[in-house]
Amino acid sequence: MRDVPVANPWLAAVEPSPIGETKRWVLGRTFPADRPLIDLSQAVPGYPPAMELRQHLGERLLDPAMHGYTPILGLPALREAYAAHLSGFYGAAIRPDEVGITSGCNQAFCLALMSIAKAGDEVILPRPHYFNHDMWLRMQGVTPVSLDFRPGSGAVPDARDAEKLITPRTRAIVLISPNNPTGAVYPAATIHAFFELTQTHGIALLLDETYKDFLPEGTRPHDLFDRPDWRGTLVHLYSFSKVFALTGYRVGGVTAGAPLMAEIEKAMDCVSICPPRLGQEAALYGLRKLLPWARKNTEGLKARADLLGNGLARSNRWRLVSIGAYFAYVEHPFAGERSAVVSKRLADEENLLTIPGDMFGAGQERFVRIAFANVSDDRIPAVLERLERFGA
Repeated sequence: MRDVPVANPWLAAVEPSPIGETKRWVLGRTFPADRPLIDLSQAVPGYPPAMELRQHLGERLLDPAMHGYTPILGLPALREAYAAHLSGFYGAAIRPDEVGITSGCNQAFCLALMSIAKAGDEVILPRPHYFNHDMWLRMQGVTPVSLDFRPGSGAVPDARDAEKLITPRTRAIVLISPNNPTGAVYPAATIHAFFELTQTHGIALLLDETYKDFLPEGTRPHDLFDRPDWRGTLVHLYSFSKVFALTGYRVGGVTAGAPLMAEIEKAMDCVSICPPRLGQEAALYGLRKLLPWARKNTEGLKARADLLGNGLARSNRWRLVSIGAYFAYVEHPFAGERSAVVSKRLADEENLLTIPGDMFGAGQERFVRIAFANVSDDRIPAVLERLERFGA
């Protein structure tokens, strides 16, 4: 029998996600007790959802209503709770009809991008980029235009550099803060500058704040929602996956003005009809009951980031570029050697699984991403020791 031909050249041209490739580097291997595998590749919490949430969901599953469809953009109670959460966090009034619940933040991005740009358009994407953003743009026939950060900037892009990249085909600029893959937290002034730029040029600002809950308590990263005109420019993306340890539940959120939300709703109806009910119930319980629990986890991750960051800062070989909620972005010490080779050798020789900068865009061959959230504090010294020993 013949294989079904691949008729979408844009999809066929996109390389698979690097997560699968890096996992294959250690597939089938066994590791000695004195040097176990330390997986620093994927952004996942190092702890399960709260026990009370799991017990709550077990009880909810007994209700027959839990097993049917919900409204396309999510349960009204969850949309109300999420809008209230955003309003409290940003100190601004956001209405429930201005938020929608999605099957994870990746889907929020995909639906928003589908509503904003078409094949032949361009979207400015800071580099290093989150690979799924780049992949989805290319799958849609949209050209990602890379925006590099300046040396010494701590991996924070500059709106003045972005302005030089805007053309008549530009439809949006994408920002992630705290950033994936660099961990960098963008200053409010930077986010505001990008908002002003996008508004001036009549394009969208897609702001992914998946990791906002891991900022220091009381930090308001920007005041864009205070502006009465935010709905014409800003599209806000979010995930419940990290803050409540719900990665497998697939639940995220998108916030935008009513006209764009109407388009997102049409796309959502076709893609998945509605977000998974159980994920919505988990997110709703989290917003109502678990924010103090989440804050304790955030404080623990901050201590882990400090432990790793201080150790890397003392290194004479590995240069810390930036570090934040879940990630550290480091420059490796092997001049002229691509990061894909370095990361593969780290896995082979030191049983450290990382993602090379090569997988986050061209020109990133000097860098390696370390995802430390799923590694316990007592393993950080071993991570630092193995990095220093590697290739010395």
